[in-house]
Amino acid sequence: MSKTLHHLPPEAIQLSHMGIFVTDIVLMSNYYQEVLDFRVTDHGQLADVGLVFLSRNPLEHHQIVMATGRPATIDFCVVNQISFRVPSLEYLRLFKQRALDNPNTKDCVSICHGNALSIYLRDPENNRVEIFIDTPWYCEQPHRDVIDLNLPDEELMAIALASAQSRPGFCSREEWLVKMNQLMGI
Repeated sequence: MSKTLHHLPPEAIQLSHMGIFVTDIVLMSNYYQEVLDFRVTDHGQLADVGLVFLSRNPLEHHQIVMATGRPATIDFCVVNQISFRVPSLEYLRLFKQRALDNPNTKDCVSICHGNALSIYLRDPENNRVEIFIDTPWYCEQPHRDVIDLNLPDEELMAIALASAQSRPGFCSREEWLVKMNQLMGI
């Protein structure tokens, strides 16, 4: 790898949006609006492909674009996961409830990674969606413990701390950020 490329600042390239092929564009765009509170910013046809653009950020025309054309017979989803960060346990619980209230949600589970508390679910076309909050700690990944989000905040955070402390590489998020800055040449 070129030394020059290794030292580009983080803002040199940023993830802006992603596109996924869908079978039922109406079902999928409605699901992302109802469960994840996305807004349709545009929609239309490009040749024979239907497109729906969705965003939750007013600075981004779209964060997700859905395109028709996914074969109905495909039995494997190539999207490993679509992840969304939320600012608090309150929002994590809110989005979990919204997901559980929607009959098109499948496989909703709450997980502690030590460095994050997450819910994972499957959308109507079986794409895995993660919604998470960061914890104040880092630990090596992968790490996955099922948790009960109905526990009080203090108990959940104590579980996350114990979980993180049980893993190699445990440190505070601040210590981890120093290491990440060094890794990225910042």
